[in-house]
Formats: sequence, structure tokens, C-alpha cells
Amino acid sequence: MFIRTERSIREFFELYPVVTIIVGINIFLWFIIDFLNLQIGTYIRDYGVGINYWIGEGEWWRLFTPIFLHAGAMHMLFNSFSLVLFGPALEQMLGKFKFILAYIGTAVTANIVIYFIESPAYAHLGASGAIFGLFGIYVYMVFFRKDLIDQSSSQIIGVIVAIALAMTFLRSGISILGHLFGFFSGFTYAPLLLAGVKSYSPWSRNRPRKRKYADDDDGPQFDPDRWNKKRKMPEAIRKNMLWIIVGIIAVLWLLGQTNIL
Repeated sequence: MFIRTERSIREFFELYPVVTIIVGINIFLWFIIDFLNLQIGTYIRDYGVGINYWIGEGEWWRLFTPIFLHAGAMHMLFNSFSLVLFGPALEQMLGKFKFILAYIGTAVTANIVIYFIESPAYAHLGASGAIFGLFGIYVYMVFFRKDLIDQSSSQIIGVIVAIALAMTFLRSGISILGHLFGFFSGFTYAPLLLAGVKSYSPWSRNRPRKRKYADDDDGPQFDPDRWNKKRKMPEAIRKNMLWIIVGIIAVLWLLGQTNIL
């Protein structure tokens, strides 16, 4: 269930667009906030961090925005890697809409609990509540929907969740309530989310495939004009993609240094 068999980033995006977009948002926000240290990044961070006092003053969006903000590169990479590992199977099983509900809903539930229990000065950020929400859904499968998860995946989930919960209490600077109530909300919402869901296997799912001909079938095909077709991306851009990316980064950095961004 957690084995990645995709042959390219493009195929991963086609199969799991929600997971890919969320990871992309995580990386982009870290890039402009921490890496480039842009003024607009500082603005996004200041108005996005979950601070209980400001939530109480009506800034309700702070229940959502902390999910996509992280305290440094390692924090962002750990949560993004966890999502890439454990998110695809659930996105395929639940569908895009229910997966978004699961990811956002479990994290927001945890943030609401944090608002009511922690002090007004308490501040938090990170996607850990959402990641633990996914863990909660998987643990529900292990106990009550064994038809949806194989034995080896059940063992993997058991080990990962045990380690994650242990680290929640052993490491400093961790939002214990965020982790615990993210997990509990995922476990609680799981019966509704998993209703009518079928099991998933990376070996049996259909890969993205585009039909090129009206009479296309499952047999071998050859397009006589394939070499004459234009590439979707111009050759000059494809060959210089690295330098184009470096140039964009340099421009963003210069704009940040001049306080334009």
C-alpha cells in the first residue's frame, strides 16, 4: 500500500494531484519565507501562524493557515515526506474531495481544541495535525476495516504510529495536543470517510493513459508522424530549464533585498 511505483513526477501528479499540490504549497511557502526571506513571506507567516489570541479576536483563518506553514526546512521536509508516503493510498481510496476533507478537517479539529485548551499566547504551525489525522484513519482500518488494508501495511502503520506518538512526548517544541487530537479526529471521522471505499494497491491501479487514435486498442501502436510532432516544451527551454530556475530564484532574491517583495 505504501510502496511507490510511479515512474515519474508527472505520473505521480496525475495519480495524486491533491497530495502533489499540498506538497507544492508547503515547499513554495518555505521557499519564500525561510529560504529567500522575502518581505511578502514574512507577511504571510505573521498573518498565518495559529495564535490563539488573534483567533479569539476574529482572525478565524488562523485555524487553517498554520497547516501549510513550517518552522524550518526539516519540519517542512518531514511533513511533506510523510504526506508523499501515506497520502497517495488515501487519495485514491477516498477520492479528491473526501481526501481534502480528511486532511484539512483533522488538522482544523486539532487547532480548535488547541484554541480552547491552550493559553491565548500559544502559537503553533505545521501540518503534523493533518499527518496524524491520516494516521488515525489508517489505525481505524487496522482495527475495524481489515478489508481495506493488508497485513504488512498494518504492521508498518503500527510501528510508525507508535514511534510518532512516542516522539510526540519525548521531543521538545512539539504541539502534543495537535498531534493527539489530529490522530483522534482522524480515527473518529474514519467511519464516515471510509463508507463505500474499496481497497487500494499500487500494483493493481490503472496508470494514466491517453488514447491517441480513434481505433486504438490494447495492442501495439505506431504513429508514423511521431518524429514530426512538436514537443510540448520548446527544446531551448527544456535544455536551459536549470538556468531558468536559477534566474527566477535570483530575481526573487533581488526583489526581496530591495523590499519590493
